[in-house]
Amino acid sequence: MKVLVKLGGTLLDEAPSRDRLAIELTALSARPGLQLTVVHGGGKQMTRFLTERGVESRFVNGLRVSTPDVIDAVLKVFAGSVNHTLVAALLAAGALPVGLTGIDAALTEAEQWSPELSAVGKPVRSNAALLDLLTSNGYLPVVACVAGDRAGNIYNVNADQMAAACAAGFAATKLLFLTDVPGVMDASKRVQPRLTRAESLQLIAGGVATGGMQAKLEAARRALDGGVPEVVIAPGAEPHIAARLLDGEMVGTRLVQ
Repeated sequence: MKVLVKLGGTLLDEAPSRDRLAIELTALSARPGLQLTVVHGGGKQMTRFLTERGVESRFVNGLRVSTPDVIDAVLKVFAGSVNHTLVAALLAAGALPVGLTGIDAALTEAEQWSPELSAVGKPVRSNAALLDLLTSNGYLPVVACVAGDRAGNIYNVNADQMAAACAAGFAATKLLFLTDVPGVMDASKRVQPRLTRAESLQLIAGGVATGGMQAKLEAARRALDGGVPEVVIAPGAEPHIAARLLDGEMVGTRLVQ
């Protein structure tokens, strides 16, 4: 079984949460026949880094305008500190993690989203041979949400979209979004245990799912369209959440075709 886990940056900001997840994901990766890949964000850390340096963050439709200063920070924060503190935590937990970005071996290729957003990228293909090579030999890929193209451009990519692209390319059986909310809620703030693709579209069209949840639902649909059979959006603060989801426990929201 191939599984891709996307970790939100909020879950990685504090050492206790990061270390707990590292221990749990290491145990998960040791299951016989399971090939695990991790993709992570880091928006909270990015905003803090830019603010400390007097760089204003501008957003258009929820995406951070990525000027050259921001791309420099993307490499330092996403591919640097956030990626390597997680890799270090996984190593301490007993895994064999390998820190990567989408640029490595053209793992995820992107194109410019729009000139208005500067170097924000939209994933266009994922070449998952590197993930297969690593996971089949006992390594745990840890992918930061940075992508490139064949012309040498570097793009800041939304982490949810990055995870969806990698999951489709990797032919994952399941994509788990571990986040800081209990799941996808309806207009009455009740977590929906199961959503179809059409129902997720209705939540967005009705203005119920907005912002970060809208981004997750759109990425989930992309993963489903790319052949991933099941996507789960679940609370990453729950103990052993990834293992429980793989064991069939109904936590959070499952999205299916």
